[in-house]
Amino acid sequence: MFLTDEQKRILNGEKGETMAKVMKTMVMYGEAFEAEKLVPITSKYNHLVTSFGLKVMSPVYDLMQQLLDAGVASGQKFSVDPRPIDKNVPANFLQNFVFNKFMYTKQDFYEKQLNELGLMDENAFTCACYMDEVGNKPQKGEILSWAESSAVVYANSVLGARCNRNSGILDIMGSIVGYVPYFGLLTDEGRKATWVVKIQTTKKPEAQLLGSAIGMKVMEDVPYVVGLDKWLGTDLNEEACTYLKDFGAATASNGAVGLYHIENLTPEAVELGKSLIAEGAKEYVIDDAELESVKNNYPVIWKNPDAKPKLCFMGCPHMSLQQLKDWTDKVEAGLQASGNKKVVIPTVFTAAPKVLEAFNKTEYAERLKATGVITSYICPLMYMNNPLCKTMPVITSSNKLRTYTSARYYTDDEILVAITKGGK
Repeated sequence: MFLTDEQKRILNGEKGETMAKVMKTMVMYGEAFEAEKLVPITSKYNHLVTSFGLKVMSPVYDLMQQLLDAGVASGQKFSVDPRPIDKNVPANFLQNFVFNKFMYTKQDFYEKQLNELGLMDENAFTCACYMDEVGNKPQKGEILSWAESSAVVYANSVLGARCNRNSGILDIMGSIVGYVPYFGLLTDEGRKATWVVKIQTTKKPEAQLLGSAIGMKVMEDVPYVVGLDKWLGTDLNEEACTYLKDFGAATASNGAVGLYHIENLTPEAVELGKSLIAEGAKEYVIDDAELESVKNNYPVIWKNPDAKPKLCFMGCPHMSLQQLKDWTDKVEAGLQASGNKKVVIPTVFTAAPKVLEAFNKTEYAERLKATGVITSYICPLMYMNNPLCKTMPVITSSNKLRTYTSARYYTDDEILVAITKGGK
């Protein structure tokens, strides 16, 4: 790997032993992927994936403390993934006991470390840091050091930034030293599509279901999607961006997609068109039958497959302000049609603290509250990690939550019926 004189000096200890170790870590990371060089991070902010104070993660806290004790700070302020618990989210005495006494016992301590290291502010906890309300939206072409998969794929695809699917801790290492290895999705060649996905559905495909189908087919490759602009249009407006947020999260969790191109819509596809398609690219056709087949083949891992749902989570990744408003209208209409006044299943909508702050300033907030829906800033994944929670029959329209937990997937329309009328 080629290193500049400055990078060599850091590696040789000119800025201290700790910084030398950080640089060595990034060099070894790059060598593992045959990177030819390190390139500067150019974004204003970073985003970290490790947000939770699990007791068993003591090596992370020890590492963070070593950095702080050495006076090493992040070169960028950063946001971080969501907090793991919220007293407003339904949990019984034993579940809360496990959360607070056995699982997230280091949360306050770890958040103090994050603040000292460079957290943007006390409310910068969300997997959707690119929301306008949060303020961590990179620009086209900027080099990032992120690790959160749903944020990486959004930044690469919708915003046109450049970031590999880094692992946790490597994200902060890159930010501290100011460089990341140049390979994969940072390169022009690595951003070319090796799959052409043709959408031939008779209606707008469910974002989370379409993303799941593509992710499971292409895995870590880059897909070029043709025909989706028929349903989304050619303008990256709020509706399209919200769709792509959920679509991308499913491609990244049901597969390992870090970048996708949507013909006539996403920045590089608009700019470069079919020249983004690599020679010999494979083809995948998605029609109604294919999506139905994908959905029907999801495993049901509830102990009792016929159990009545006890909880519904929406917002993995976190919901946008417009989604909160739209779902308020949907829930009200669903309740009116069913003759119920409140949701019949405990339901939690999760969003970034700053998005919830903005939502609470609108008239929608009191309306949603009146339906019985709870809003929260937590990560549903972290809630479901509790062994007493993972045995619950939980439903969701998030394919990410379905993939990583025991939660069961239903489409948005099916979820609406379940929470306002009943049934599954």
